[in-house]
Amino acid sequence: MTQTLGPVMLDLEGPRLSADEARLLRRPEVGGVILFARNTESAAQVRRLCDEIRRVRPELLLAIDQEGGRVQRLRDGVTRLPAMGRLGRDYAGMPEVTVRRCRDAGWLLGMEMAACGLDLSFAPVLDVDVGTSTVIGNRSFSADPQAVTAMAGAFIDGLHEAGMVAVGKHFPGHGGVAADSHHELPVDPRPLDALRAHDLVPFTRLAGRLDGVMPAHVVYSAFDARPAGFSPTWLGLLRQSLGFKGVIFSDDLSMAGAASAGSPGERAEAALAAGCDMLLVCNDRGAALEVLDACQGRAGAQRLSRLRYGRARPDLSTLEALSRWRRVHACLESLAAD
Repeated sequence: MTQTLGPVMLDLEGPRLSADEARLLRRPEVGGVILFARNTESAAQVRRLCDEIRRVRPELLLAIDQEGGRVQRLRDGVTRLPAMGRLGRDYAGMPEVTVRRCRDAGWLLGMEMAACGLDLSFAPVLDVDVGTSTVIGNRSFSADPQAVTAMAGAFIDGLHEAGMVAVGKHFPGHGGVAADSHHELPVDPRPLDALRAHDLVPFTRLAGRLDGVMPAHVVYSAFDARPAGFSPTWLGLLRQSLGFKGVIFSDDLSMAGAASAGSPGERAEAALAAGCDMLLVCNDRGAALEVLDACQGRAGAQRLSRLRYGRARPDLSTLEALSRWRRVHACLESLAAD
């Protein structure tokens, strides 16, 4: 029988699971764990940590932010990935080569994270970079929404080829605001028609191929006064107009951009009421405990179980024996150093 996952994803303090954390993960409201750089010493250590977590709760989803560039939590023992904007830099001059590289990058990322014991990375970034947002910047594939769609679509195909799910972020697009939602609540005043013609293009075109979506802690004031992740209007548009059938993850409820929704418990209630399936609460254990209490008695959506890595996990040493891995690894490390 499939075990039901709770609706809360938590973080850990360090590279090993403490006894207190093991007890916390047994709470039925917990559905997953996200790893940060402080939890990662090496690929082998991450695999041991994931195995340790699974001995406590084998059904939990284990996640990481492993985009490439400046957002790569695990660096030792895996490929140093370029920022996706570095891949996108070559798109205009050689689109076919670049799209192939994006697919290879998704495949390699998926295979390496699976070998480390993880179920998913929160990737790809579907934000369109217009030179306004420093928190997005070269995390985006391109300033051209059509190019973002083509490259991110290939990246998704590569992840799926590796047996790993794809989680697009930050719906409906974080690239048009200067403020960083980690520290304040950004407001994007553009009308919906402008967003549909630009930022929403990758989400609209790729919604049917994504397994998960993470909305932005951004207010799009011409459409809704609430941040997208707390907005039934935005998440309803994602489900109904875009036809998205996968999992909606809140962005971290401890971020300043989420504070407008109230206390941590109130944020959790608002995000779930808006349509989020899983709530991330990171870097604030007190807030996480409050969210867990607010979620008592709530079961997570059945669709969460679809995100588990369902294949026999590769071994990193086995990957290194594959000619494709060696070729892609050399290419991506070269681009990362460029």
